[in-house]
Amino acid sequence: MVVNKEERILVTRSAMPSYEEYIEAIKPLWESHWLTNMGKYHKELEKELAEYLDVPEISLMVNGHMSLELAIQQFDFPEGSEVITTPFTFISTTHAIVRNRLRPVFCDVNPNDGTIDASKIEDLITEKTVAIVPVHVYGHICNIEKIKEIADNYGLKVIYDAAHAFGVKYKGKGIGSYGDASIFSFHATKVFNTIEGGAVCCKNHDMYAKLHDMKDFGIRSEEIVASVGANAKMNEFCAIMGLCNLRHVNEVINGRKRVYERYEGNLAGACDVKLFKGNPEANNNYSYFPVLFKDKGLRDKVYEDLKGHNIFSRKYFYPLTSDHPCFKNKYRKCGLDVARDLSDRVLVLPFYDELSDADIDRICSVINKATINDGEKL
Repeated sequence: MVVNKEERILVTRSAMPSYEEYIEAIKPLWESHWLTNMGKYHKELEKELAEYLDVPEISLMVNGHMSLELAIQQFDFPEGSEVITTPFTFISTTHAIVRNRLRPVFCDVNPNDGTIDASKIEDLITEKTVAIVPVHVYGHICNIEKIKEIADNYGLKVIYDAAHAFGVKYKGKGIGSYGDASIFSFHATKVFNTIEGGAVCCKNHDMYAKLHDMKDFGIRSEEIVASVGANAKMNEFCAIMGLCNLRHVNEVINGRKRVYERYEGNLAGACDVKLFKGNPEANNNYSYFPVLFKDKGLRDKVYEDLKGHNIFSRKYFYPLTSDHPCFKNKYRKCGLDVARDLSDRVLVLPFYDELSDADIDRICSVINKATINDGEKL
């Protein structure tokens, strides 16, 4: 493959405040020297995020992965218990289950949006099942009512991986308020970032207090360590980045909406290209722009063609987490035909609020050329 000399376009670019805004915001840290351990800005960001996300309680963490790992851990499930989840997700979701000494059970997904197929969950439940860990994919939300109905009928906990769903509301309610707990990722690639970071949203202060202990070694005072814990605290530099970015997040989302609509218009007539369909009762946070091609061969061709024009897309999620060497053939699963089909055909295009119309047109031109003689529109 020969890469031409056109300007490079990466798959994402972190949203950031102005240099001056951030530098001004962190100046007090040089006076206080309080850089971590749930300081002033950590507390302030928790308060502001709870309001913005419309959740009862929120506990900030060092990253999204530790948010999920500790959210699961605080339920104290018996070792070896089964957790029904999706293979169409980032590897972190499955790692968090396995690192808690639990066994993931992989369920197939909905072809319209890539979320877990709630109609197939019940057949996977056994006497060892303790929880469901669904994932809101690309900001598209799961079948919340059906999952709750199943969980209530069988006495299961529901822990949502909402890493992609920052700012999403369903039926007017913050997405993080659903389930027994929901986690967000504030990684640099997300709609809202704290450089690295994450959070667990929960319904009551008892769970918040437990998570507080767990992310700070179980320390209650200088002389008392009440429980075994980890070190998963967010530092003050990250918290301040979050406070700065939160001031601008609506502007960022509006910018991403412009990019989304430009892509949508450019690809409307493209052969062999299909977009995911979200739930009309949930708002779109424009977290990603995934497209589906007619088959793996065309997807891979477009991926390479884009790279040849110095444009970097991502096969996200490929392969399925259940197919990675660390998990393959180790855990129970239902037929994953839909998940595997989506994984083979999906490509996430470059997507961020500052992506120019000219660059979007350039990307779509490469896609249209690759697909123009490749059959009828899906």
